[in-house]
Amino acid sequence: MRGETAVPEERAGVLSASTVMGGSVRNPQGEDLGKVEDLVVDLDAGCIAYAVLSFGGFLGLGDKHFAVPWEALRVAPHERRVVLDISKDRLENAPGFAKENWPKTANREWLRDVYAYYGYTPYWERRPER
Repeated sequence: MRGETAVPEERAGVLSASTVMGGSVRNPQGEDLGKVEDLVVDLDAGCIAYAVLSFGGFLGLGDKHFAVPWEALRVAPHERRVVLDISKDRLENAPGFAKENWPKTANREWLRDVYAYYGYTPYWERRPER
């Protein structure tokens, strides 16, 4: 299919990051919540610490970035979309940062507050699965 972008096939619960990157984010009500800008990996824990969403602004100007716990997102790979169960108003009031001023991600207090805002227990405080 020349000129069309193929969506990578989902393989046994594995998904390439490129399928998620740049994908639109919507809530279950279908409201546009922005797009996935990046995935941040905790190298010590060996997991995705959070996704970075951009929201607001016009043509990339004035948009705000948000760290969202990976667990808060549901990926719809065949639609190249991510679902975040949060209202647009709540996201607009979430703690965020300017795209030119990313937080120091090693700061666990900051990340603990992010997880708490979305109602999740930080990954480093959970019991390991056996």
